[in-house]
Amino acid sequence: MDLKSSEQTARTPLRGTASNALKIVIVGGFGVGKTTMVRSVSEIRPLSTEETMTRAGLGIDDAGGVQDKTTTTVAFDFGRISLNEQLVLYLFGAPGQERFWFLWDRLFSGTLGAVVLVDTRRVADSWYAIDRLEHHGMPFIVARNDFGGPAHDLERVRDALSLSDDIPLINCDARERASSKAVLITLVNHLYALSSARESTP
Repeated sequence: MDLKSSEQTARTPLRGTASNALKIVIVGGFGVGKTTMVRSVSEIRPLSTEETMTRAGLGIDDAGGVQDKTTTTVAFDFGRISLNEQLVLYLFGAPGQERFWFLWDRLFSGTLGAVVLVDTRRVADSWYAIDRLEHHGMPFIVARNDFGGPAHDLERVRDALSLSDDIPLINCDARERASSKAVLITLVNHLYALSSARESTP
């Protein structure tokens, strides 16, 4: 992104027609792409709490499979995207390391739904995120982030995560704005379907 487009993104004002806002959280394991997704889709310059990884994290943070990672989120990432003239999403990317999991419950406050990002090289890293969301009774979808390499059948991913059939599971590339936006739209549609189902229940 060049300087001009970066400055334009940073100054994008909230539309005067915006009347509804949703707060969502992006969760998942360490290095799964949460910060990347917030950055790729946010219409404002994201607030990031990324810090350089140091030797202090050796033996504490499991960097298996993401050895090239040099920075890490220590609180949360924040971004914003307008889905249409009225609806705005506020995005919060949660930290992935186990030592920062205590922040998740606070990030979940006021959240209507969540995206669980999955790296199929480290599927087990997603179990905690799914467990916490189910504990809170929070609706969520799952997105398999593309890190290259051999493709994995989504049904195999669903089985590995023990996901029920009613939880949407899609592919995405967190680096691409259009792909990240499609993930968020899938979540919004899922939330709308759940809301409609509750309203139609006697």
